[in-house]
Amino acid sequence: MPINVLDAVGLSVFAVIGASKAVAFGLGVGPAIILGVITGVGGGTIRDTLVRQVPTVLHSDLYAIPALIAAALTVAAIHAGIYCLPAALGAVAICFAIRMLGVVLRLNAPRPPGDRGVPDEQ
Repeated sequence: MPINVLDAVGLSVFAVIGASKAVAFGLGVGPAIILGVITGVGGGTIRDTLVRQVPTVLHSDLYAIPALIAAALTVAAIHAGIYCLPAALGAVAICFAIRMLGVVLRLNAPRPPGDRGVPDEQ
């Protein structure tokens, strides 16, 4: 469980940082959100690949959705002119809370009909 908490922190922080950096470099709303999600999810994916596991984003719990929400909140705050440390921490906290709810309650994103998915390795 401690690795899940640290992973949720990393996911949250990197999603917000990735989205804010993308906006700072002049990307539009859509690309900034996508880059925030990729930045957040990328670290966990690399970690799982290096330890020869199926990446978490592909099989269990809410993972990419919290990163998407955090990146979208960050980009919205920047475009509304209210981006500041409290706004960034709020986006991080929301992402962390959603991710941890997914872990604790074993929530998954909906799957296509007939898709069994990759079995959990836990």
